[in-house]
Amino acid sequence: MPFCEADPWRLQYFEAVACPPAVRIPTEDPDAWQWNPGHRWVYDKLSIAASQGLACAPHGVRPPSFPVFSKPIINLHGMGVGSRVLPDLATYEREETAGHFWMPLLTGEHVSTDVAVVRGEARWFRHCRGAPGVGGTFDYWTIEAGRREPLAAYLDAWIVRHLAGYTGMFNAETIGGRIIEAHLRVADQWPDLYGTGYLEAVVGLYARGVWEFADAGRRDGYSIALFGPHGRAYHHPPAQLVADVRRMAHVSSVQITFHEDRPAEAHAMPPGGFRLAVVNATELEAGLAARARLAAAWGL
Repeated sequence: MPFCEADPWRLQYFEAVACPPAVRIPTEDPDAWQWNPGHRWVYDKLSIAASQGLACAPHGVRPPSFPVFSKPIINLHGMGVGSRVLPDLATYEREETAGHFWMPLLTGEHVSTDVAVVRGEARWFRHCRGAPGVGGTFDYWTIEAGRREPLAAYLDAWIVRHLAGYTGMFNAETIGGRIIEAHLRVADQWPDLYGTGYLEAVVGLYARGVWEFADAGRRDGYSIALFGPHGRAYHHPPAQLVADVRRMAHVSSVQITFHEDRPAEAHAMPPGGFRLAVVNATELEAGLAARARLAAAWGL
């Protein structure tokens, strides 16, 4: 199984997918950074902002106006660690942090777009819209069946300019149609919602440098997160409960998204909560009901 997955709760998606043993397919940013030296600069978020002509600079260069959005220049663990709004100069001076940068506080929909790229050309798009929660969390993502033509065109042009020669999966997170983060990897939270044959097409992309995916019968899907409060010690729910939830109608998969044998502070989590589980479903109400069953196991 050459899908290089660090999180055991996501191995369920890749274990049965045949792949040549010499092929390495990254699902984690540290691996993608190491294996793509010619394009690893995309993990520099300051460079991503600058590539789009957005006002931005590292901490130490005072923003000309406020509010601005601040976060680490490079964060390979994700989960919005260290990100926040700086509403005024006093807050900026108090929160100034080495290794962080500021950029405009963008508005609009937060969309994650997966793109199959062959030699610097986009061959396939799939958009996922985030419903924000509190403190940098997301309540759920809608994996959209349709294509966002203006966004796809913007990303297509950006890829042509900046990813010449790259072949592999590319993920761009955008707000209001502008890229805030980029990743050279497979999105591993919801591959089961992309349809039959998707992961086999990913193998072909990395093994042979071609993209062959019929992508028939697209439909919306939902990836629904469950967060608990910080400051608690959590244990996994009973395996039978997880199996029962997985068998609920319209539920595609269940992930229990933390290591029970590690302290809570050893997990990279957003300020708004500790992520306990993710439910992928083809119907939103069914996914929300499944999440509620899991939440009850933690008394939430």
